[in-house]
Order: sequence, then structure tokens, then C-alpha cells
Amino acid sequence: MKDLKSYIRNIPDFPKDGIMFRDVTTLFSNPAAFRHAVDSLVAAFKNDRVQKVAGIEARGFVLAGAIAHRLGAGVVPIRKAGRLPHQTIEETYQLEYGDATLEMHLDAFGAGDRILLIDDLIATGGTAEAALSLIERQSGDVVGCGFIVDLPALGGSARVRTHCERVVSLCSFDSD
Repeated sequence: MKDLKSYIRNIPDFPKDGIMFRDVTTLFSNPAAFRHAVDSLVAAFKNDRVQKVAGIEARGFVLAGAIAHRLGAGVVPIRKAGRLPHQTIEETYQLEYGDATLEMHLDAFGAGDRILLIDDLIATGGTAEAALSLIERQSGDVVGCGFIVDLPALGGSARVRTHCERVVSLCSFDSD
């Protein structure tokens, strides 16, 4: 297996000028690379008695379903506002160009359930921090956070570690 970074497409100036977008859909479309990413994240958390895997919209859903299946856990979707059909709680957070809101069903898990948070990439950490806040507000026990890509220069992993001690990333891009 080649380095996972080689399966990730770099798209300059998306979604705005000066941003180098790390597109994991090319990794997802390669069966061996996708399997390796899922297997690696499963291995990192296999002894944590995970009960639910929370995936952040949208690429986190792809990973969360596969990881939950392998861990024998359920899946909790954490979505953009207005997309979940039942009673929800929400968390608004700041983006560099405005704000955004995430939602989760109120009955997504029980108090004390062991939750693994998954997304494709950790950048500034705002989205993951908002998702962690939703889980904590429902008294979930966050056992870890897993990502394929870390962009450490943006400080997100350090920010998320204030809420979640175990943060696992499979590869990192130090600069553009």
C-alpha cells in the first residue's frame, strides 16, 4: 500500500482563493486505499468498546458507516441544520467567513454511551469541536476522534484534544 497521501487529490483555490482543498473522494474510490483507511481507524479504536460512531456530514458518514460495521457499533449522523427529521439539538460555531450549525437527534444515543467521532479531515477544529459539544451535551462518553487527514498548521487537532484525549489521524499535510 502506497502512502495514503498519494490517494488524496489536491485542489488549489477551493472553496476560495488561497485554500488547498484535500479531496478524499479519490481515496474513497480506490478499494485498497479505502479499506486501508477504514482498517487503520478500526485498529486504533478496536479495544475501546465503542457503542456508536458519530460521523460528521458528509464525508464522515462514509467512514462512520464502514467503521461502525467493523466495530459492531451503531451510527450517529451529525448533520447540517435542517436535515434531520426528528427532534434535534444544535450547535452553532464560527467559520472564517461566517458561522454554521450542526444538529444531532436528541435520541441518537443514551447517557454514558461510548462514542467515537469520525470525519475525513481536521483543519481548524471548529466543526469537530461543535460535534463534540453536541455529544457532550447529551452525556456521551467520547472515547476518541479519528480522521484520515490532519492539517496541523491550522491547529485543529490541538484544539480538539481539549475535548478528546485520543485524536488519531492517518496522514498529515504540513503545508500547501
